[in-house]
Amino acid sequence: MAYNRIIKKYGQYHYFRPMNYLSVDRISKSFGERILFENVSMGLSKGDKMALIAPNGAGKSTLLKILAGKESADSGEVAYRQNLKVSFLNQDPEFKGHLKLSEFIKSAHSDTLKLIEAYHKAAEKQAENPSPEEQKEFENLSHDMEEKNAWDYDRQLKSLINLFGLDDLEMEISALSGGQKKRLALAMLLLDNPDLIVLDEPTNHLDIEMIEWLEEYLSASHISLLMVTHDRYFLDRVCNQILELEDQKVYIHKGNYSYYLEKKASREEAQAAEVAKAKQLMKKELEWIRRMPKARGTKAKYRIDAFEATKNKAKSGKKEVDFNLEAKMQRLGGKILELKKVSKAFDDLKILNDFTYTFKKGERIGVVGPNGVGKSTFLNLIAGELQAESGKIIPGQTLSIGYYTQRGIRFKEEDKMIDIITKIAEVIEMADGSKVSASQFLNMFHFPPKQQQTPVSKLSGGEKRRLYLLTVLIKNPNFLILDEPTNDLDILTLNRLEEFLLNFKGCLLMVSHDRYFMDKLVDHLFVFEGEGKVRDFNGSYSAYREDLLDRKEKEEKAKAEKKVENAGVKAKDIEKSKKKRSYKEQIEFEALEKEIENLEEEKAELEASLSSGIEDYEKITKISERISEIIDLLDEKMLRWLELDELG
Repeated sequence: MAYNRIIKKYGQYHYFRPMNYLSVDRISKSFGERILFENVSMGLSKGDKMALIAPNGAGKSTLLKILAGKESADSGEVAYRQNLKVSFLNQDPEFKGHLKLSEFIKSAHSDTLKLIEAYHKAAEKQAENPSPEEQKEFENLSHDMEEKNAWDYDRQLKSLINLFGLDDLEMEISALSGGQKKRLALAMLLLDNPDLIVLDEPTNHLDIEMIEWLEEYLSASHISLLMVTHDRYFLDRVCNQILELEDQKVYIHKGNYSYYLEKKASREEAQAAEVAKAKQLMKKELEWIRRMPKARGTKAKYRIDAFEATKNKAKSGKKEVDFNLEAKMQRLGGKILELKKVSKAFDDLKILNDFTYTFKKGERIGVVGPNGVGKSTFLNLIAGELQAESGKIIPGQTLSIGYYTQRGIRFKEEDKMIDIITKIAEVIEMADGSKVSASQFLNMFHFPPKQQQTPVSKLSGGEKRRLYLLTVLIKNPNFLILDEPTNDLDILTLNRLEEFLLNFKGCLLMVSHDRYFMDKLVDHLFVFEGEGKVRDFNGSYSAYREDLLDRKEKEEKAKAEKKVENAGVKAKDIEKSKKKRSYKEQIEFEALEKEIENLEEEKAELEASLSSGIEDYEKITKISERISEIIDLLDEKMLRWLELDELG
């Protein structure tokens, strides 16, 4: 059902008919002379889960903020369905103030908390001879409590806080890490039960287990979703629509990421065929134009116009960069890097405990484990930025490490990107002996010549990360260490980086929460299990997760079998010591039967009362508490009844 909505546009009022949840009509946005996007139109219906895909610098985050109502477009209109509740998750959430986590949660002004507070006030008035208006308000608030599932707010809050690993409620929010802030923002967003969630890179700063939980939750829920993410498994498993922004044009694909790839490939193939056809036609038209230099009258004008259109079409094809991305690295000797009984800890947190390993040529190792177990610390030890407390780290003579860190490096805002790269190397030698200029190397990673003159201050966050990555790769290391290299990079750059790393002949060691990236590039894993334990798993990340699930299933099966076995032993013991009930026990046994019967009847009556539509909150609470007490009593009395029944 569409809703009419009056919108003020250029000083006048117009009727606008939005599509179900969200309608976007020809919005445009520029920063100075730089056009991010023009005339973007799209719609989002209830239940849609849409992802926005675009290169870094194309304005993904800006477009997302406009659609979430956080920024305004230069022109065009964004309209939401009336009373639609929209929640926005920023890429890097910030929380101001010095409140403790517990204080922040209590003071968070979410709509749900406001609703609960209003309901309690209205419920109090019900005991004081309420007016018809107050009675009506109470009924409306009761309905809203039901709609928003607010009766269960406290339980949901505790569950999410535990799930997101935010158990230390005395910690100040200003002291939270980037990952903890992301999890807190996500928990508060889900508690608000919005109709539409807008997510900007939701998987950044989350560990893989948390990503997989979020992926499963969003896939199973009926919530509507609009997001930007570079996580391709997440895209494929969660989304049913892809909004592609390319060359300031919008393409909408009704399917998941795999479907989008198929359609994009077909479109580009068709465009390439059209361009090739236009080039052939242009040659013929060019011959005609040259043969008829004086025949430029009205009759020939349509041919000239057709020639111009054909010329533009012929020039519209993308110029693909075709370079061998296998850079020439420094030669690796027989000895690469050796760790002997290395230990490292911070106070009570053990990172490594007598860890021994010898790196071999061409190894591709992924480092996995929950947040806080020391993955980045391990990389810093390997890179020589931290010292071990005991043991030895012995580098080979020809070892040349390239280290890409999460913290990045600071560029001078006025420096142009081409100048930054040429300061490191003006010419880069590739593995096949060919040489490319700094400009060509930038072009490989989607920085075209025109953009290379751009100062750093004009770059997006993702573009700065991409430039930093190039400063690491251009030095041709033979041992690459990458700490979360996929954060803030667009999918096109990830494909290019993967191509580069697949051709890399040296050692590769990396931490990444991007499962697709890990599966594509690593052949075994260092699994950080906590307390200084590191398990070497031979296989991809997906194989590791399957192994983990298999282990869990086997453990649960073993526990169940042990339980059955223990129950059997207990039954035998009871049988052996079986005796007749005493007179006192017989009286207790008969009384228990009556008590259990009465409790069952009371429980059924209370459940019927709840189902009858009671609106008094205090009464509902008391009934719920009593049902819980009865269940505990029944369990206790049934257990005793079974013991006495065994005696016969």
